[in-house]
Amino acid sequence: MENRRNSRINTYHTPKPKQYSSEEMVFGIQSVTEILRSGKDIDRLYLVKEGSFPEIQQLAFERRVTIQRVPPEKLDRITRKNHQGAICFVSSIFYAKLSNVIVGVYEKGHVPLLLVLDRITDVRNFGAIARTAECAGVQGIVIPARGAALINADAMKTSSGALSHLPVCRETNLEETVKYLKDSGIKVIACTEKTDHYLYDVDMSGPTAIIMGSEDDGISDELLRLADHHARIPLVGQVESLNVSVATGVVLYEAVRQRIFSDNEPPVDEGF
Repeated sequence: MENRRNSRINTYHTPKPKQYSSEEMVFGIQSVTEILRSGKDIDRLYLVKEGSFPEIQQLAFERRVTIQRVPPEKLDRITRKNHQGAICFVSSIFYAKLSNVIVGVYEKGHVPLLLVLDRITDVRNFGAIARTAECAGVQGIVIPARGAALINADAMKTSSGALSHLPVCRETNLEETVKYLKDSGIKVIACTEKTDHYLYDVDMSGPTAIIMGSEDDGISDELLRLADHHARIPLVGQVESLNVSVATGVVLYEAVRQRIFSDNEPPVDEGF
C-alpha cells in the first residue's frame, strides 16, 4: 500500500482578511455613477442591501460589473465616510478578453498555456502567482468576477511588474469558461488532491489550461467535473499542504520542463 504521506496533496491555507486601499476606492452615489460612466475597469461594486440605485444598477449591467449586495455594517467597515450605500474599487489593470488572448496566441504560432484561478482571494498570493506565471511563459490568467483577489497596489508590487505584461481575463462564469477553453482545443488540467494521478504523468506539452483552487477549499466540484485531467503534487514531508502560489509554481514549471523537451515550442533563452 502506498505510504499515506506520499499521497498528500496541496490543500491551501485560509487567506488573511482583505485589505483595502483608499487610493483605489470610490464611494458615494454620484462618484460611483461617474466612475462607471468613465469606462474604467471595476474590481468590486458594493451596494447596501435594500437600497435603490437604478442608475448605478443600469450602468453596472451595461458594463457587466457584478454587484454585491451587502449589509450597511460591511460598508461602514470599509470606510467611515459618507458612502451613501455605494462603494466601488477601481482595478489597477485593464482586463483582457479571453477570446482575444487565445486567438492572439494561436496567430503567433505559440502553444497556449493558460492559468485559471478558482477563488484565489489573498492579494499577495495572487501577485506571487502572476510573477511566476509570467516567468513561466503563461499567456493569460483567468479569474472569476466574484470571489477573486482585489488587483490593487499590493498585488502589483508582489507581482514585481508581471501584471503589467500578463493579460488577466475576468469571467462571470468559470464553468462556461472551462467549456469554452475545451471547445478551443485546450486541455484543462485541475491540480487537486482528489486523484491518484501524479502531476508528472499528465501531458502538458500541448495547448493547456491549468486550474488552481482556492486557499480554503481547493477547486470547486463543478470545475473538477469539467476538467479533462486531474493531477496532484506528491508531498513526502510532515507538512500536509503547500501554499497555493508555491504549488502553482511547481505545476507551471513541470509544464515548462515538458515544453522545453518537446517540438511544440521554440527554443527557450538561457535566462528562462
